[in-house]
Amino acid sequence: MKPSTRTLLVPLVSVLAALLLNACIIALTGRDPVMIFAKMLQTTLLSPYGQGQVLFRTTTLICTALAVALPFRLRLFNIGAQGQLLMGAFAAAITGALLPEGLSAPVSLTACILAAMTAGALWAAVAALLKTRFGVSEVISTIMLNFIAEGIAGYLLTRHFALPSTVHTAPIADSALIPNFSVLSGWFPNAPANPSLFIALAAAGIFYLLIFKTRFGFEMRAAGLRPEAALHAGIQPARHVMAAMALGGAAAGLAAANLVLGYKHFYEAGMTGGAGFTGIAAALLAGAHPLWLVVSASFLALLEYGGLAVNAYVPKDIFMVMEAVTIIFVVAFTALGKR
Repeated sequence: MKPSTRTLLVPLVSVLAALLLNACIIALTGRDPVMIFAKMLQTTLLSPYGQGQVLFRTTTLICTALAVALPFRLRLFNIGAQGQLLMGAFAAAITGALLPEGLSAPVSLTACILAAMTAGALWAAVAALLKTRFGVSEVISTIMLNFIAEGIAGYLLTRHFALPSTVHTAPIADSALIPNFSVLSGWFPNAPANPSLFIALAAAGIFYLLIFKTRFGFEMRAAGLRPEAALHAGIQPARHVMAAMALGGAAAGLAAANLVLGYKHFYEAGMTGGAGFTGIAAALLAGAHPLWLVVSASFLALLEYGGLAVNAYVPKDIFMVMEAVTIIFVVAFTALGKR
């Protein structure tokens, strides 16, 4: 099988196999799988509100998936997108709340987004530094940094920044708000989808160009494939490790534009959910390709909200099982295809 054909066929077969397995699980609960899937589609793709919910979740997943996809080119497994997203969201909320009055919207938005991306990049750079200087596995360090980020944000929130009798910070300045599509154009009424979707799509396009159309991206891929050969060719793998992890962390922090500026308008305990971990699944399903992960993020967002929509009929956990099974099938079928 040609590599290009396998690249397209493996995810498709994996999704179909996961759908079939999920249908069997639903049938074991005593429900009609066809009815469940039809109702899920009716409340998501066929409903303006459902479409908006799917797009809202897709926006966050694109950013967290990019945080995994770029380091993956260097054979690095960034498990820390959750912590990087959390730090970025907290930084954006605090920056937005402290903005002085009278600033224009472009300045305020830029300040908040840059604060979020910088916080995410710096948090990822910690793992990169441990990797390059001390040989610490990025898998271990990023997992641990997730817990540390949660602890730091929790302490700062409860001790210093939370409004009295709440678990959230003060609202961000009005100039830093991103109105949702419902307000701007009437699209997706009452849904939280907002124009930060275009920022996430632009980031995916930029990452694609960076990886496949620039010398920097070529050196990065070379360093990932053959570090020793790349070093002899004058490429510094350590420098690319630092850059890839920092850029990945910045992408995770960028999701704050969707969650903080476009939706909540403040930082709240637990607001990031498990988006950082689901982003890992989206990146793996897309083979760490910056453009294909837009599709995989949309698919996982559909399952995530679709599971909530049909929770009255079957447990939403069934669709979480489907996400996991899909990734397992992707890994297994990829290995079989190579053999």
